[in-house]
Amino acid sequence: MEGNFFFQATIYLLAAVIMVPIAKKLGLGSVLGYLIAGIIIGPFILGFIGQEGQDIMHFAEFGVVMMLFLVGLELEPALLWRLRGPIMGLGGLQVVITAAVVFLISMAIGLPWNEGLAIGFIVSMSSTAIVLQTLNEKGLMKTSAGQSSFAVLLFQDIAVIPILALLPLLATKTTSGGADHHDTFISIFPSWAQPLIVIGAVALVIVAGMYIVKPVLRYVAKTRLREIFTATALLIIVSITVLMVGVGLSPALGTFLAGVILANSEYKHELESDIEPFKGLLLGLFFIAVGASIDFGMIAREPYLIFGIVFALMIIKTIILLILGIIFKLKTDQNFIFAFGLSQVGEFAFVLLSFSLQEGVLAKDTISLLMAVVAITMALTPLVMLIIEKNILPRIGTKEIEETKEHDSIEETNPIIIAGFGHFGNTIGRFLRANGVHATILDIDSDRVDTLRKMGLKVFYGDASRYDLLKSAGADEAKVIILAIDDPEKNLEIVHTIKKHFPHLKILSRARNRYDAYELMDEGVKNIYRESLDTSIRLGIDALKMLGYRSHKLHRMAKAFFRLDEYHLKGLAKVRKDQKVYISYAKQRIEEIEDSMKSDSMFGDIKEDGWDSTSLVEEVRKHNSIKD
Repeated sequence: MEGNFFFQATIYLLAAVIMVPIAKKLGLGSVLGYLIAGIIIGPFILGFIGQEGQDIMHFAEFGVVMMLFLVGLELEPALLWRLRGPIMGLGGLQVVITAAVVFLISMAIGLPWNEGLAIGFIVSMSSTAIVLQTLNEKGLMKTSAGQSSFAVLLFQDIAVIPILALLPLLATKTTSGGADHHDTFISIFPSWAQPLIVIGAVALVIVAGMYIVKPVLRYVAKTRLREIFTATALLIIVSITVLMVGVGLSPALGTFLAGVILANSEYKHELESDIEPFKGLLLGLFFIAVGASIDFGMIAREPYLIFGIVFALMIIKTIILLILGIIFKLKTDQNFIFAFGLSQVGEFAFVLLSFSLQEGVLAKDTISLLMAVVAITMALTPLVMLIIEKNILPRIGTKEIEETKEHDSIEETNPIIIAGFGHFGNTIGRFLRANGVHATILDIDSDRVDTLRKMGLKVFYGDASRYDLLKSAGADEAKVIILAIDDPEKNLEIVHTIKKHFPHLKILSRARNRYDAYELMDEGVKNIYRESLDTSIRLGIDALKMLGYRSHKLHRMAKAFFRLDEYHLKGLAKVRKDQKVYISYAKQRIEEIEDSMKSDSMFGDIKEDGWDSTSLVEEVRKHNSIKD
């Protein structure tokens, strides 16, 4: 049964479907859910998966390749050029310093210099898959921590090339050879020609991306067959992978380059939508395989040694990254996210360890030990990030708030406090300011605060859910607080603080949708603004105008629709826990609104202040011209 493909597929899918939603519900993130699923179904617990987990790992690494292709699609060459400083500076220093420190420690404990150097470069790698997935889930990719992490990870992917070239030079043992050893295509050529072939392969990817792939995609797109376009997208990635592996390079690097080249293509978004499902499934499979590959037998035999190495490595990498973050002027909160997020050893370490065994650089026992260490560091990363987010960052934020209060006179009192100053809050703030009303503005993103201050806006850094911050921001004297944060849970947290300590404050809260609005209603918030409602109605008005409807009537109907929708929202909130009743109630309310909108009598109590005078004048002129 164990060798049955469909049985194995069922086990993998079932484990993911059960564990990932549980992990997400507990706030652990999907990555840890996949890892736990792999551990449970692996050979050391339920035993549904045997040693074939190692073979699956090689297949699942293709998910990492696809992820780098999609990351490349998001990066236009101009943006990549702007990041050259962090990539070469921050990324280069991280790899070199980490490798040097681990090399010196390895020499101190008696390992040969060549093994110490190989281990140093291998453990300098971090997990592109876990870090980018975690940062994306938490919405941190656009922050300085996210950009710095990406720069380091990108350099590491590039560094895999020279490391793979260096490892055979460090070999002193007989290679494992045999059936498991596969020479690359370039190994049949003289040593002087091999670097030229490698450069030529990279150049081929770039040239093909610029001059061949786009015409091919254009030709395939004309067929209007979605499955053929998807097949073409997969063909591009698989072909690059085969070429890169054939010349001994990282396939992730090749697909990343292809993605960057196609970032300005008109087919960018179509490629993203076609590849995304495959990437998600294969990445999940990769994480499950990592969990299943952890050798708990070795961990049980040598627990102190293995966990000692795990914690030592993570501490060393964290300290190095923290120092580099300070040198590159990352703010304290961003620096902690950056340093702890990259403290693990990544998936490319498995590739380098396997290559080291084939080339006779490291002994088999050393490889098995390091495999366990790498897998454990990867499994611990989501937990470390969760601890940092919940326990450390709030305290760091408090310290920085106190500094801001002292230097920036946060004691100022304004009638309005705005929590969150992204696009939503920024628009509100500008509107208030244009009407002569000043607000005290709070935001948790230190980089955004710095940018806005340079633009002349007085914004204070801090977590608006903290009582001490709200007090120092003048909540005792303020009349209104506007919650403009794009995080429903954080908005609810702030509401709890306000109700407990500042019950006099009138709360106006942003909500993404009606479900967020229900949660806010449960907390007694009366003034709720669904961010898509007004825009959706405004778009509907414009659409009906284009069909010939009169502007003044449309504005009256829009007011009526808005009022009815808001009124029925309160009723829906009361029955939403019972799905059957909720659906029935919603259906009735939709019919009621439609019937009401068809009746002219309902407009009697709606004032005409919703008229668009400009459009009305235009309609009168149009009517007269037609009449004439």
